[in-house]
Amino acid sequence: MPKVTTRTFLERKRAGEKIAMLTAYDYPTARLIDEAGVDAILVGDSLGMAVMGHDDTLSVTMDDMVHHTRMVSRAAQNAMVVADLPFLSYQVNAEEALRNAGRLVSEAGAKAVKLEGGAAQWGTAIRSILNAGIPVMGHIGLTPQSVHRLGGYRVQGKTPEDRARLLGEAQSLQDAGCFALVLECMPPDLGAAITQDLEIPTIGIGAGAGCDGQILVMHDMLGWGRTRFTKTFVDVRAAMAEAFGAYVNEVRTGGFPDGEHEYQ
Repeated sequence: MPKVTTRTFLERKRAGEKIAMLTAYDYPTARLIDEAGVDAILVGDSLGMAVMGHDDTLSVTMDDMVHHTRMVSRAAQNAMVVADLPFLSYQVNAEEALRNAGRLVSEAGAKAVKLEGGAAQWGTAIRSILNAGIPVMGHIGLTPQSVHRLGGYRVQGKTPEDRARLLGEAQSLQDAGCFALVLECMPPDLGAAITQDLEIPTIGIGAGAGCDGQILVMHDMLGWGRTRFTKTFVDVRAAMAEAFGAYVNEVRTGGFPDGEHEYQ
């Protein structure tokens, strides 16, 4: 399988072929996901909640993102690695945005970066990053770094005003040079409308089947999450809990280790 690039994304949309993305935060998981044939792996700032125990994404630092992206990049042979720019890594000014995007590429091996919000807010930062040769993926709808302003994790685009705003944001991000957009937590008809309006592909997470592709947080699709838009493909969480319990029991009762599991 050839390496996936930003050109691959555009070719998939034009051909009507769906794009599959998943998150990963470590080497062994990313290796399995890559071998499964996923198109792109997102090292999301969702790692704050998925693997670091935070209540939101706002505590994730650039050093955290570099650390986890580096592991994933080592594993990905074909999938494109996209890394999130975390909170306050691009909001201060365009110079900071470029410096931090550059770290994710030069230090961690990412092939693209993702940031949240519209081009009216971050157009200068996006252009600065693009001028350095780093592809940018946009992200609109529910933007977790703005959770306090949004009043919690709520569906976006339900009113005519919000719908019009998101349609405009999508177009402005395409015009700014983004190669793809994540659409999060919005009515499916809005996800489909944005997708039809754009020449660049859309990747949905809780935005309906009308998007050009889909992404899920890996932990959610393996049984840790219970959100409406997440399907549990295999309940790995339950299997792990059973295995851990069996191990503790066998150690305490003397069943492990036995002769089969000892050096002779």
